[in-house]
Amino acid sequence: MLNAHIIGLGKSGIAAARLLKREGWQVILSDGKTSESLRQQQQELSREGITVQLGYSLELNASDLPQLIVVSPGVPWDIPVLIEARNKGIDTIGEMELAWRHLHSIPWVGITGTNGKTTTTALIAAIFQAAGFYAPACGNIGYAACEVALESNVKSENSELSPQNTSIQTPNSKLQNSPDWVIAEISSYQIESSRDLAPHIGVWTTFTPDHLSRHKTLENYYNIKASLLQRSHLQVFNGDDPYLRQMGIEHWPNAYWTSVTGKDDLLGDRSKGAYIQEDWVFFQDEPILQVAALRMVGAHNQQNLLMAVAAARLAGIEKNAIAQAIADFPGVPHRLEHIITWQGIDFINDSKATNYDAAQVGLAAVASPTILIAGGEAKAGDDTNWIETIQAKAAAVLLIGDAATAFAERLKQVGYECYEIVETMAQAVPRAAELAQQYDAPVVLLSPACASFDQYQSFEERGEDFRQLCHKHLQK
Repeated sequence: MLNAHIIGLGKSGIAAARLLKREGWQVILSDGKTSESLRQQQQELSREGITVQLGYSLELNASDLPQLIVVSPGVPWDIPVLIEARNKGIDTIGEMELAWRHLHSIPWVGITGTNGKTTTTALIAAIFQAAGFYAPACGNIGYAACEVALESNVKSENSELSPQNTSIQTPNSKLQNSPDWVIAEISSYQIESSRDLAPHIGVWTTFTPDHLSRHKTLENYYNIKASLLQRSHLQVFNGDDPYLRQMGIEHWPNAYWTSVTGKDDLLGDRSKGAYIQEDWVFFQDEPILQVAALRMVGAHNQQNLLMAVAAARLAGIEKNAIAQAIADFPGVPHRLEHIITWQGIDFINDSKATNYDAAQVGLAAVASPTILIAGGEAKAGDDTNWIETIQAKAAAVLLIGDAATAFAERLKQVGYECYEIVETMAQAVPRAAELAQQYDAPVVLLSPACASFDQYQSFEERGEDFRQLCHKHLQK
């Protein structure tokens, strides 16, 4: 029996373990952490015949080497044990690549980029579903990619074994067999560990410095993302992104480009692009829908719309289905998500803004003056545009988390003094309500510009805390 070792007891790791177990592999799943919730998962997976080792880091012993190592997205690709495994010729891949091995006979739309991935992925999935396709969203959004593979009746050509234990199912699954399309949001971490993943349509939303603590240089970060687009049969690019535009048709001569500022600003063959002209979205010179059909605010969301329309038309989806899907689209949780209106003040959850560029876009999109809640676990990056937008639009800034002191010092450096360190979300929400009344601000915006891991397990958990506190303090 072949042995597989999976690193990371998260949603992706568990889905990979169940998929391999179904195919007859002997599976060990390990995680360097331990907690009560992890121990509960350990017991559950043990009942399925999957061994879970907690507080454990993989070591490669010559007498018992696995034939396959699968890495969850949060595990760095360059840790010594993975380098050693690759040098030994052990098949070492990410969870997304494992899913691709099972689902490569199905066309994929792969969406990557620094910001805008989730909204664009959700828009594309909504359009494909409105057109009658079974097209689950997966990866960094919705299901883990291996959950889609687990529920599909498409079998991996790479497997040497017949499926076993086919009763194992993804908990609470709403999936059905054999997708028509796979709509995958794919991060740089997942691309890095996916050497063969090749979408039919690749979409690149934006490119700005992020994850440099992991990828080291901007060039390396770019090359990782570029590798996915190079393997894609068709390519869609945000032509309004300065960095992607700079690379332009020299790097991507056959791509489809988009622009919110009209056909004249398209790169490459202007008959191939998607653009906005006279308040209409056009693709390849055909009017598709009116921009006003999109309920989400901000020029960045219009750009996300263009990329989604381009992907849909390249897949052959009729414009009536596109228009209907966009008209019905409610937006994405934790991305400029309206939570509550209290005494005329809109409380908006933008917890997914985990870097300076995303936070700048969120702040620029809402009405001013704004009471901004920011902070968390800081990331490397250029905060210049974010700081300038704060100076232009924020009546006051409330700072939470580990970055609070550093952010306060940074604001002070530029002469912005309307900030307070409140440390926690529980203190920030009621104080934001007070300040909004004081400054006659129409918006309270949580847009942290930081990762969440200092105080929360995820940006979703942070956003849910904001939601609950808003309802607790403002619905009395």
